[in-house]
Amino acid sequence: MSAARAVVTGGSGFIGGHLVERLITRGDEVTVFDSGPLPEHQRLARAHARQIQGDIRDRDRLAEAITAGTDVVYHLAAVVGVDQYLARPLDVIDINFTGTRNVLELAAQAGAKVVVASTSEVFGKNPAVPWREDADRVLGPTSVDRWTYSSAKALTEHLTFAFGRQHGLATTIVRYFNAYGPGQRPAYILSRNVHRALNGLPLVTYDQGTQTRCFTYVGDAIEGTLLAADGPGSAGESFNLGSMVETTAGDAIELIADLSGTASATVSVDTRKKIGAAYEDLSRRIPDNAKARDVLGWECGTSLRDGLARTIAWARENPWWLALPDSGAA
Repeated sequence: MSAARAVVTGGSGFIGGHLVERLITRGDEVTVFDSGPLPEHQRLARAHARQIQGDIRDRDRLAEAITAGTDVVYHLAAVVGVDQYLARPLDVIDINFTGTRNVLELAAQAGAKVVVASTSEVFGKNPAVPWREDADRVLGPTSVDRWTYSSAKALTEHLTFAFGRQHGLATTIVRYFNAYGPGQRPAYILSRNVHRALNGLPLVTYDQGTQTRCFTYVGDAIEGTLLAADGPGSAGESFNLGSMVETTAGDAIELIADLSGTASATVSVDTRKKIGAAYEDLSRRIPDNAKARDVLGWECGTSLRDGLARTIAWARENPWWLALPDSGAA
């Protein structure tokens, strides 16, 4: 495959950073557009990627990145994390909607394909798992900030499908399911507990740790994203990119304790008491990834044990990450 000219919005973030590194490694010409600078640890990107700093809602600034000759835009820019969408619900909506519309309009002008990053959150609390790509969305009331991220991401999906149908733009949507791995902000259940374990702090479970998730190593998510961009059958489609191995949060935390060799105590947080009615956790979140397998040839090949071992080894080698504040919502 010949080298492509790629733009990655949100390329300074967790998944975006891994994607940028992979694109550079395979020889693509990469432009990173993000509201913040590339962090120090993204050395490959800092050395080889073109960087444009700006707000995704600023169409003129974004137009400096998405120019004629761009082959593909990977749109990952968004406000993510429970702590963020409870604290910044308006930004969650505005950045997702306005930013995505800007990306799609500029990509259409440039003749570029667009891969839009979405999330398992779009399915809300639909109890009929596993979720296929066309599963129903079941959400709580609009007065609860918990659902702003789900609704905003769903709206970006509507925009993406609409641009494809009305303007002939080649678009693909990828939905990530509980991605984790090296460099993730310590605000999520796995990254936060790896961070706490290696800092000698008590590990944290939420609501007794009985809820289940399908944790997906970031390297697998990146491979699926690249296949979605390159695959001939991906245009106009959405794909669930997630492991189908269901694991309780409690078991995942026990695995972190085992792999890190720590004897830290574990404390349980009642999210309703700690956060209030603004947050409603989900008991199960499971994708059906058969479509990604059949159409893209994608498999989630990294076990939770192997992925966590890699993450812990990376964390030990990066003291700057261990020095970050614990940014969990509870």
